[in-house]
Amino acid sequence: MDFDRTASATYLANLLAKAASRALHARADGAGFAPGQFPVLLELWNGDGLTQRELLDRLDIEQATMANTLSRMERDGLISRRRHPKDRRAQLVFLTTEGKALQETALAAASATEEALFQGFRRFERELLLEYMRMVLANLGREPRV
Repeated sequence: MDFDRTASATYLANLLAKAASRALHARADGAGFAPGQFPVLLELWNGDGLTQRELLDRLDIEQATMANTLSRMERDGLISRRRHPKDRRAQLVFLTTEGKALQETALAAASATEEALFQGFRRFERELLLEYMRMVLANLGREPRV
């Protein structure tokens, strides 16, 4: 039995995720963040002072991946962590001045990446594809959080 990768949603989704990450990285080259850090930055730009657990719940990332990402971000001066005032086991994650300063550049890189991804698409095609992607994610129990 032959398996046609080009007709496989699983294969194409994986390929698309890798290509989109590389495209974001290329557009943000030298900006001071890695593509894997972008979702964390987005959450913190929307509301600083989240716990690691809150970030995990919002981003649907594995615990070990999140811990490594936050460690790298702290090492690179993008975030700082402070003890939670009520939970001794938890730490709050805050953007540093450097992390906050990345917002405009990072969002511009993300917008440029989106435009490149949808080059040649009409508006309704873009909206339809995004809706289909959300439907597939819902089918897998991975609806994106708003």
